[in-house]
Amino acid sequence: MKAFYQQARFLQSATTNNTLPPELGFEVAFAGRSNAGKSSTLNRLCQQKSLARTSKTPGRTQLINFFSLPEGKYLVDLPGYGYAKVPEKVKLEWQTFIENYLTNRFTLCGLVIVMDIRRPMQENDLNMLNWAESRNLPIHIVLNKSDKLKHGQAKTTMLKTQQQLKKYKNPCSVQMFSALKGVGLDELIQQLDTWLQPDSNK
Repeated sequence: MKAFYQQARFLQSATTNNTLPPELGFEVAFAGRSNAGKSSTLNRLCQQKSLARTSKTPGRTQLINFFSLPEGKYLVDLPGYGYAKVPEKVKLEWQTFIENYLTNRFTLCGLVIVMDIRRPMQENDLNMLNWAESRNLPIHIVLNKSDKLKHGQAKTTMLKTQQQLKKYKNPCSVQMFSALKGVGLDELIQQLDTWLQPDSNK
């Protein structure tokens, strides 16, 4: 279903609950630390170089961006976490907004967490995993930048991450990925299809 994701188009950005689009169809959100390559992962998935904007200043963009797909499906780019140098009051406002989206958005059917394979399962990643478990939301972890490690090192990291995920009760899966090289793209698409295109897997 590669062609399905290549049809992604920017729909709108949201900065408050009142600016979120109507809850129609189903959507999968992408989260991750600001330097993990989340935007690059989305661009590789959709085969579009600038669909998701990559910032030279990690953590500066604090918008929830919605991308429409055919058949009433959506991809959602959440603000990167862990880097932004802003006043604490502003950071708390962002955090509250994102938490409200994750908690109350009933059209959200899965969460992809993009991690740098060299630094996986950081504190903010674990917070996201714990939240998803509380809502029983399926999780798929993308260990990006696998091209930065030798294959044996990357495999060891993935196996270790799989072990860490066993303590969670909600569905969790993990894969190696390289937004730069396209390694793991088919596996990511297959996982997204199970959430957004379940009939295509029959």
